[in-house]
Amino acid sequence: MTAEGLPMAVPAADLPARVRIHEVGARDGLQNEQRAVPTEIKAEFIRRLAGAGLTTIEATSFVHPKWVPQLADAEQLFPLVKDLPGVALPVLVPNGRGLERALALGAERIAVFASATESFAKANLNRTVDESLAVFGPVVRQAKDAGAHVRGYVSMCFGDPWEGPVPLHQVARVCTALRDMGCDELSLGDTIGVATPGHVLELLALLNEEGVPTNMIGVHFHDTYGQALANTYAALEHGVTTIDASAGGLGGCPYAKSATGNLATEDLVWMLHGLGIETGVDLGRLTATSVWMAAHLDRPSPSRTVRALSHKDQ
Repeated sequence: MTAEGLPMAVPAADLPARVRIHEVGARDGLQNEQRAVPTEIKAEFIRRLAGAGLTTIEATSFVHPKWVPQLADAEQLFPLVKDLPGVALPVLVPNGRGLERALALGAERIAVFASATESFAKANLNRTVDESLAVFGPVVRQAKDAGAHVRGYVSMCFGDPWEGPVPLHQVARVCTALRDMGCDELSLGDTIGVATPGHVLELLALLNEEGVPTNMIGVHFHDTYGQALANTYAALEHGVTTIDASAGGLGGCPYAKSATGNLATEDLVWMLHGLGIETGVDLGRLTATSVWMAAHLDRPSPSRTVRALSHKDQ
């Protein structure tokens, strides 16, 4: 794919030795496609991601097909991939019914999706922030009673297309509510990609002050303004070791039109490997997987690393 030994690993002081990548391409990436991807292609995508060394791959979402028709095949897809050895396969659930569907198929990792702003809560969940948290409380408890690991997504943590800047305390209130109801992990979403490194550090510091430990936090950056890697580096400096990313840079958010693609997993891996941080990911196999998926989607990958490495192969 590229010259032997590149990127050259030059470790920086006080950064984590290893990072767990929470791969969201198969769910957050494909949910934004204009047309549905065939179930077997999705399953093969997940298998190839696992073959590239990713150990946490968000598989699908058990939402009503009316809201996200691209993921209407959750019941058909999940059994095709749930027995991949050594791979955690989180699934998104919007309510108790979605949780029941997921648990019935043997899902062991569940995610709920909250909002830090009222406008996005209304657009995405058709509820207020407090109403959505009230719905999630019983869902989280039931999931925990079933022995599942629960992740709480918090969207619009850094800015909202309708409300503008989001006060830090507003984000912290939702994060602590999810913590208190039993979530094992929180993912801070920069849904429209407006975060900058100082903003990231301020929010992380406030969450620590509010009793949310760094080892409970993951970050989910979009690259709308080209800041995703810079923001990731800031999170690494703070000690965050869970980073969300999407193979090939797939995805966005169907309810926030200004949200462009997720941080590309390949771009993230290139940076992490250059910093001497272990990921367990084979960058060549991952790039090949994204090139394969891009061919099925009939468009090139937006990932700079995918483009650079695939160009070298030609």
